[in-house]
Parts: sequence; structure tokens; C-alpha cells
Amino acid sequence: MDSDERTSTPGGPRRPERRPSAPALDEIDQRIVEELSRDARVSVRALAERLHISRANAYSRLDRLLEDGVVRGFTVRLDPVKAGFGTSVYVTLKIEQNSWRTVCDRLRGLPAVRHFALLGGDFDVLALVRVRDAAELRALVLHEFHSIPGVRSTRTLVIFEESADDLLLG
Repeated sequence: MDSDERTSTPGGPRRPERRPSAPALDEIDQRIVEELSRDARVSVRALAERLHISRANAYSRLDRLLEDGVVRGFTVRLDPVKAGFGTSVYVTLKIEQNSWRTVCDRLRGLPAVRHFALLGGDFDVLALVRVRDAAELRALVLHEFHSIPGVRSTRTLVIFEESADDLLLG
């Protein structure tokens, strides 16, 4: 076994397994991804016409992109305020060592948590939260986040304005 493939060394620390590299995208694949990013409802026929390829080629390429996990799904672009989510915040969490999986599982179960990530730095987790109002935010932070085993502290950062043109629902 090559030393780069090992997950542990005798008497040494355990290293994470290497993920297989992503498949290389050629120019047509990249253009398919760009078109779908602009409009996930585009028909395969229209996609093929825009890229000047056959429908069969467009279908097979899209199937491969889905199979390889490059395209993981199709989603809705959302204006959070018009959708009833008038309050958007980032919540930072400091967590106990080795509690990431528990915290992750609980955050995944909270519909108001739209995205979260494990980070290095002054805090451990950053979560994007969208709720209707301050009362819902208060309940979420005080009752949900603080009841998660392993969460030591939170800090809430209010989003006044966002620069992203297109925001995802989930």
C-alpha cells in the first residue's frame, strides 16, 4: 500500500482517508453546469441547442454529471424576505472537542438552519439561519442551539443586507 493511501501509521496518528478526485470537466460539461446554475428548469432540448450538441449527448452528459455527484440536484432561488423569512443571521458556535457529529446531526434537523460549516479559528461552527422574526430567532438560539450536547457558547451576527443575487432555499 502506498504511504499516501494509509489512514494510520504504526504508533502514529490516524490520518483522514483521501477522497477520490473529482472527475475532470471538459468545456461542454462546464457550460452545462453554468447553464443549469442560471436556470435549473432549462429543458435538455434547449440545453443542447444552446451548447450546439445533440440531445443524446446532452442527456448522457447530464446523466454522468448527476451520477458522478457533480450536479447534486436542482433547486429554487429564493428571496428570503418575500418568502416570509424577515430575519437572517449567522450564528457562531464554540463546541467541545469531538462533539462535531452530534452537533452536525442536530443542526441538520433544524429547518431554520440553511447551511452550516465546521471551521478553524475563533469559533468552530458557522450556521446561516433564516427565521420569520426576532421571537423565532430567540427561541431557536436559547432553546434549540443551547440544548445541543457539546455546544459551549453561541454568538449571533445579524445580516442587514446581502449581496448575493440568488439565495437558495436549503
